[in-house]
Amino acid sequence: MVERLRRINLRAQILKLALLTGGALLAAVNVHVFLAPSNIAPGGVTGIAIILNELTGWPIGLTMMVLNIPAILLGFHYLGRFRFLVSTLYTVLLYNLGVDLLAHWFPAVTLTDEVLLNALYGGVVGGIATGLIYRGGGTSAGTGVLGRVLQMRTGIPLSQIYLATDGAVVLVAGIIFGWEAGLYALITLFIWGLATDYVLEGPSVVRTVFIVTDKPEAVGQAILDRVHVGVTTWPAEGMFTHAQHTILFCTVSRPHERSLRQVVAEADPDAFLVTGHGHQASGGVFGPPHRSRHKGTRMGRQAESALPPVEDRE
Repeated sequence: MVERLRRINLRAQILKLALLTGGALLAAVNVHVFLAPSNIAPGGVTGIAIILNELTGWPIGLTMMVLNIPAILLGFHYLGRFRFLVSTLYTVLLYNLGVDLLAHWFPAVTLTDEVLLNALYGGVVGGIATGLIYRGGGTSAGTGVLGRVLQMRTGIPLSQIYLATDGAVVLVAGIIFGWEAGLYALITLFIWGLATDYVLEGPSVVRTVFIVTDKPEAVGQAILDRVHVGVTTWPAEGMFTHAQHTILFCTVSRPHERSLRQVVAEADPDAFLVTGHGHQASGGVFGPPHRSRHKGTRMGRQAESALPPVEDRE
């Protein structure tokens, strides 16, 4: 058992190192290939360093490293002390030194001179790099540390935090490089946040459904029989009318959302239905029934003898 735990821990550490390394190198390539050649400063320490490079000629990577010192101290205090320090120092050194080394070894590497393409791909690649670093348990310091602290304490999505914390840098970039460059930087910043959230949370592949109904037995049985998902129920009371209702909750895969709506409408035309987005679902009854999974259970027997599911018309 001890040896098995050691192997699992070793694999976890190797994966963490691979994520940090891949994210840091991808971030360095992003600055060198997409951002710096088009003077796109999408906020944060990276944006400040690109602006200072234009004004003073200071190397972008070295400038980022100096500016990251206060952020590293902040992260040391709030994000895990020495555990944070080791992973973040590794990431920052690889990222920041990588930018300057790429500029030295490949001074003229650009994929396109089209600023819009650089802005779009800079956001996508930068967001993927940041997401990989976060999934590896580190940060690239800078406003990423501030964003991580705020996300952990408030639950605000990273995309919103980036827009708030990096807006001033984009404003300065507009003054220095021109307002058109500032607008491109804002596009990059927005896409960067979305791509980071996507890497961290994954695609929205399930739908969460809340149904307020006065016919809970009919609606719940119709969902179980025809969509093959489990349903959770609890009583509710109207705030103004004080009428008694029942709330049903379930999750369905994205392609079957319309089928669920049709089933609910047929069982109770007056039902109130709200659909939300989810990223993962596990356990319970989710999706088509499997005999090995539900054999011998009441829910399994109901699913096995259910009516055919309604036609998926998407």
